Amino acid sequence: QVHLVESGGGSVQPGESLRLSCVISGDDTSTLFIGWFRQAPGKERELVATRWRAGGSRYYRDAVKGRFTISRDDSLNTTYLEMNSLKPEDSGMYYCAAAPLYARILNGAPDYWGQGTQVTVSS
Repeated sequence: QVHLVESGGGSVQPGESLRLSCVISGDDTSTLFIGWFRQAPGKERELVATRWRAGGSRYYRDAVKGRFTISRDDSLNTTYLEMNSLKPEDSGMYYCAAAPLYARILNGAPDYWGQGTQVTVSS
């Protein structure tokens, strides 16, 4: 069994920053691919960022390119999402998710989900 716990959400003003953390626990977690998703009220959940293996390629949805950075510290079993220059349209519930296959992250069908952390960007 794999457990993911997100933290770091909050309410900020436009232009400010947040760093989300996702702690992963369970068996063979080092082999899992991790992605960050978000869902705004009334909208579908969407993939925000994910990455291949350490040093490999990273995927960001166009709306966050240049502002968000995904990283992973395997020694802490933690994946981060650094979010800068936040905009109101970045508001929503942010989830981290894991899967043994990278394609399942890219296709929005990961095997494991965290409970989510709320991000609100408003002036």
